[in-house]
Amino acid sequence: MNHLGRLLRRISLGHLALALAAAACMQSAFAQEKITRIVVAFPPGGPVDFVARALSEQLGKALGQQVIVENKAGANGAIAAEYVSRAAPDAETLWLTSVGAVAINPSLYDKLAYDPAKDLTPVSLVVRNVEVLVVGADAPYATGAEFVAAAKRSKQPLTLASSGTGSVPHLAMELLSDATGTPLLHVPYKGAAPAIADVIAGHVDGFFGDIPGLIGLIRGGKLKPIGLAAGKRHPLLPDVKTFEEMGIHGVDSDNWYALFAAKGTPAAAIARMNQALRRTLETPSVMKRLSESGAEPAPSSPAELAALLAKDSAKWSAVVRAKNIKAD
Repeated sequence: MNHLGRLLRRISLGHLALALAAAACMQSAFAQEKITRIVVAFPPGGPVDFVARALSEQLGKALGQQVIVENKAGANGAIAAEYVSRAAPDAETLWLTSVGAVAINPSLYDKLAYDPAKDLTPVSLVVRNVEVLVVGADAPYATGAEFVAAAKRSKQPLTLASSGTGSVPHLAMELLSDATGTPLLHVPYKGAAPAIADVIAGHVDGFFGDIPGLIGLIRGGKLKPIGLAAGKRHPLLPDVKTFEEMGIHGVDSDNWYALFAAKGTPAAAIARMNQALRRTLETPSVMKRLSESGAEPAPSSPAELAALLAKDSAKWSAVVRAKNIKAD
């Protein structure tokens, strides 16, 4: 009996060890299955989607868990914003958005399904995107100052395309018009691609757009950059002057991208995500990929992002009100 008891005891201990090992494996698997989602309000292939995918793998390494990109396009960002605002407040569901959806839409739409200040929590600025004025390759303007001078001489206003009414390209055009006292005719399109195509074809005189979305066409000789709506020159376009350098003041348009989480997310969860993103943006491979596209990596603290959002919301809402711009 003693021998049998010892045998049974060994078997029981063995089963216990196996059970503990299985539990540990299950716990490890559960931890590995934890997922962070970066929600993008645009279809795959666009500039915001590009930035999200440039971050995802390295951000996953920094967090020690999987990071995936989810595209929830439509309603000018409202679908993505609502999805994130209703997510669990744990910083595991993030919205990567451009400036328009958080700093312009609230003044552009009479009714908006989300309020960035009330429904979202800032995590970090991610990149800055300088707006550049481009014209067709054969256009007779070498600089933005020459474009403005031609517009002043013209009996008919020169035309500037945009990716839509109230978009950053549209409002950059309004800044240029106000800064120079020059009438310019806004030609809105449904997206940047058809607007750019008509500039290349010569149907429209010019277009303000993000450098990442235009640099390939500029390098390919299809578009000519003639002025930067920024405070300094861009490393990928070192010979292109800013409007400030041309003596045209107040044309400063920064289409930044930033991460937001649901309102009520604890400060500790925000800080963890902020630090992981900062490490990601400082990784040489990520920095290289973003910089080569024309985007400037620009991590910030949550407080700095909140201040930037408040500043740009006031700036763009003033332009929208002054020009009585309404969404289509």
